[in-house]
Amino acid sequence: MTAAVLSKENFLAQFPLFQGISNEEREKLENMVELRVKSKYSHIYHPGDPSNEIYFLAKGTVKISTHSDDGKEVIKSLIHPEAMFGELGLIGEVKRKDFAQALKEEVHIYVLKVSDFKRLMHTNLTIADRIMEIFGSRLRSAERKLESLIFKDARTRIIDFIKEAVNKRGRRIGYEMLLKHSLTHQDIANITCTSRQTVTLVLNELRKSDLIYFNRGKILVRDMARLA
Repeated sequence: MTAAVLSKENFLAQFPLFQGISNEEREKLENMVELRVKSKYSHIYHPGDPSNEIYFLAKGTVKISTHSDDGKEVIKSLIHPEAMFGELGLIGEVKRKDFAQALKEEVHIYVLKVSDFKRLMHTNLTIADRIMEIFGSRLRSAERKLESLIFKDARTRIIDFIKEAVNKRGRRIGYEMLLKHSLTHQDIANITCTSRQTVTLVLNELRKSDLIYFNRGKILVRDMARLA
């Protein structure tokens, strides 16, 4: 059974952030969260919207993006099931500075008001500690991305993105690794701060070298050790 068809109770019980909370706290949480279903490519929030809700993804993929001064989209992060997003209201953000959008499939999200979540954090130090760990992890990830932009060329950034995605969400098939995804070449370009043409050139080069095979929605890495 997948998270998409789990009851609210079961989903919250398996969500990493809430594991170990008391039955009483879980019952309160169940009464506070609301399930929303968003169609593919629809927006969950826009820049300027109030930062008064936190989201927990049960199904699908969501991108968190912003636009540069010249209108180019920059994808800050990709959110996959059993992850939280839109949490900056917990540390003082009043209005959204970026936008969250579903990718190529319907998404199911559980929504919790920031005010309710803060009350839960005040009564449960374990959850407060886990939130601090999440913020710390995301800060380190942002620092790594900044260093990559400064010190690595476009080809290396694209390859690093593939390797990281495969390591996190790929499935081993014999000696190969298969990654299923919802990204276009333009999405990968927006994540790696390159161009769609560069992404296409690098992927075609890797395929000609028999390092990867790809088609719509799938990337098969032949040998992770040789992908460099």
